Amino acid sequence: MVVNLTAGLAALLLVAIAVFQARLAAGAPWGEYAWGGQHPGVLPTKFRAASGVAVVLYLALALVPLGAAGWIGWAPPAFLLWGLTVFFVVGALANGASRSKAERAIWTPVTVVLAGCFLVLALQG
Repeated sequence: MVVNLTAGLAALLLVAIAVFQARLAAGAPWGEYAWGGQHPGVLPTKFRAASGVAVVLYLALALVPLGAAGWIGWAPPAFLLWGLTVFFVVGALANGASRSKAERAIWTPVTVVLAGCFLVLALQG
């Protein structure tokens, strides 16, 4: 039960991040909430392109917790779960150190929760 809840939460957060990145790529004026907050408003073209790439990556990452919970026909290797745990710990530290108050306030807690979810999933495997 804990694994299913954890996997569902992680997948939901990753899809939400993908949607956020898709909106940034489409020109939403939320630059202060992403990429270090250095471009308030609509992101410059290269950052919008990076957000477009991020959409694909976050959607792919959303499959990992679903696989770990046995919801899809693929089980991720343990090193991937541990690697994503470390990735999101580093992400939490980076977001916590951001110059953007808005980015710190939103993405630090999200990445902390994702790090915790992937830790739970890594420990269960």
